[in-house]
Amino acid sequence: MEVSKYEAIKPQEMEYALKRVAGVRNSTDKYVMYRDIRPIIDLKHMLISSVELYGNNIAFHVKDKVGAPYRGITFKEVKVDVDALGTALISMGLKGKAISIIGENRYEWAISYLAAICGVGIVVPLDKELGASELEQLIKEADVECVIYSQRYEKIFMDIKERGNTSLKFLLNMDANARDEQRLSLVEIIETGKALIADGNREFLDSVMDRDAMSSILFTSGTTGISKGVMLSHGNIVEDLMASPTLLNVKPTDVFFSVLPIHHTYECTCGFLMPLYRGASVAFCEGLKFIVKNLSEARPTIFLGVPLLIEGLYKKIWQNAKKSGKANTLKKVIAINRKTKKIGIDLAPIFFKQIIELFGGRMRVIICGGAAIDPDVLQGIRDFGINAVQGYGLTECAPICALNPDKYPKNASAGYPPPGFDLKIHNPDPETGIGEICAKGGNVMLGYYNDPEASAKVLRDGWFHTGDLGYLDEDNYVYITGRNKNVIITKNGKNVYPEEVETYLGRIPYVEESMVWGKNSEESGETLIFASIRADYEEVQGALGENYTEEDVAALIWKEIDNLNSQLPFFKRIKRIDIRKEEFDKTTGKKIKRFVDSNKGAGK
Repeated sequence: MEVSKYEAIKPQEMEYALKRVAGVRNSTDKYVMYRDIRPIIDLKHMLISSVELYGNNIAFHVKDKVGAPYRGITFKEVKVDVDALGTALISMGLKGKAISIIGENRYEWAISYLAAICGVGIVVPLDKELGASELEQLIKEADVECVIYSQRYEKIFMDIKERGNTSLKFLLNMDANARDEQRLSLVEIIETGKALIADGNREFLDSVMDRDAMSSILFTSGTTGISKGVMLSHGNIVEDLMASPTLLNVKPTDVFFSVLPIHHTYECTCGFLMPLYRGASVAFCEGLKFIVKNLSEARPTIFLGVPLLIEGLYKKIWQNAKKSGKANTLKKVIAINRKTKKIGIDLAPIFFKQIIELFGGRMRVIICGGAAIDPDVLQGIRDFGINAVQGYGLTECAPICALNPDKYPKNASAGYPPPGFDLKIHNPDPETGIGEICAKGGNVMLGYYNDPEASAKVLRDGWFHTGDLGYLDEDNYVYITGRNKNVIITKNGKNVYPEEVETYLGRIPYVEESMVWGKNSEESGETLIFASIRADYEEVQGALGENYTEEDVAALIWKEIDNLNSQLPFFKRIKRIDIRKEEFDKTTGKKIKRFVDSNKGAGK
C-alpha cells in the first residue's frame, strides 16, 4: 500500500499527526532543536513511508555466521520480507492473535516483530533470559498462539506445546531451513508468503491498524520478581518516535549499535524502530564478548547502553591508562582540552584518537538509559570527544519520558521532556522538592494486561505515577533520586536514597558494584546503612599486590568508605559492609534484586 493511500484511509489520524508535527515546528522551546520530523500514524505507516524515502539505504547490518563480515539489508528488502511473513501468518489463521518472539538481537527478530505488529495481531516479545516455567506462564497469560524463536529455545517450546496447557498452535524456528512434523521454518514461511502475494493475496498489504488499540504486550522484569504485562498501542510508540529526535539529532547516515536485549522497550523503540523511522541503520552485536570487535567492524555512530555497560567500558579505559603509566598524562591532556574547547578549539580527535577508535572511530553519541549513571562518567566520555547523555523512561511510557538535549546536556539530570510530554512531581517534599515523578502524554500505556486494579493504582487523573522519586529543576530537567519502594526511612524520619549512596561507592576504584539497604539495630533501634559490595579484584591486586587476605581487602575498602562517610551527613553514613566475590542476583535487565537475602550478606 502506498503512503498516500494509507493516509487517505485514516484522515483523522493523519490530521492529528500533522498537528503534532506542526506543534513541534512552531515550538518556541530552545531545547527543541531538530524540527524535521515527519508525521506518522502508526508503525505500518512508518515502515511504508521510510521505504519510500530511504528504500535503497541500508536498514540492517547483519552477519550470516559468527565471525563473518557484516552485510547490508536495504529498507526495500526489509519490506519484502515483512510483507511476505505477515501474509503467511494471516494465512495460518493468526489474524488478531498474540504472537511471541524470542531470541538474540538479529534480523529475523526484527522482521518477525514488524510483521506481527503491522497487520497480523498482537506482538508479545519474550525475555530470552527467562526459564522454561516462566516462559510457559507468560505464553499462557497472553494467550499466545504462535512463537517465533531461535534454535536454542526449540526444546522449551516443543515441551510447552506438548503439555497442552496453553493456546500455543504454531512453532516457527528462525534457524531451521525446512519444516518438520513439530515446527515450521521461518525461511519457508517467508517463501510461502511471497508466493501468496504473487498470486494476488493482499490481506496483509491492505491491513489497516487501529492506532489506539493494544498492539503489544511487554512483560516487565522488576526487582520484586512480579511481572506485569504492559499494553502498548501503535500510538504510544509513534509518539516516542516523533518526539524524541527533536532533542537529539538522528540522521539517515547514522549507524546504531544494537547490544541491549531487543525485547526491552528501550532497545526496541530507541535502538530498532527509531533508526527505521529516521532512515538510519542498525548493526547487531554478536554478544557482549564481541563488543569491541564488532564496534571496530560496524563503526557505529550511536550507541545505546545501560550504566553497567558504559561505566564498565569507561573504567577499562582508565585501567589500561594506569597499567601503561599514562593516567597522569591523560588527566593533563583532558584539562588542557577543557580550556581550549572554551575558545572553540577541540583537540579530542588528535589527543584521544586511540580511545575514539575503541568505539569504532565514528561514535557520535552514547545514550545511557535503564538506570541512573554517574554524571562524572558522562563528562569523562564527553572529554574524550564523544557526546554522552542520559535519558529516562519506563516500559509503561514506550519508554521515553525525558532525554537530555544533545546540545544542552546536564550530566546529573535524567533529561528534559520531549515536546508533547509532561512531567510533574507528586507530593514534593517542602525542603528538597523530591516526590514521585508522574508522566503524561500520548506515550503512556493503555494499562496492565488483565489487571485493572494495578492499572488504576498507577493511572490517575490522566497521569502515570512512575514509582520513581526525583525533582525538577528551574529548566524542567528531571533528576532521579531513587525508587519509592527502595527509599530507606530512618527512625528519625530522614530519607536515604540507596541509589545515591551507590553512586558514591561506585567512584571508589576497588568497588565493582554495590547494593545499599537499611536495617534497624536490635541494640539501639537506630537505622543502620548497610552496603553489600562486589570488589574489583583487578584494582585490589594493583593496590595490595598478590599476597593479600580478605581482611586486607576489607581494610582497603573501609579506608575509602571512611573518607566517603566524612563527607556525608550522619544518617547517610555506611555502618556495615559485606564484601563478595560472586555476582549479585539480578533481573534479566541486569538490575540488582534488592529484596533477596542472598544479595545482602552478613555485614562486617
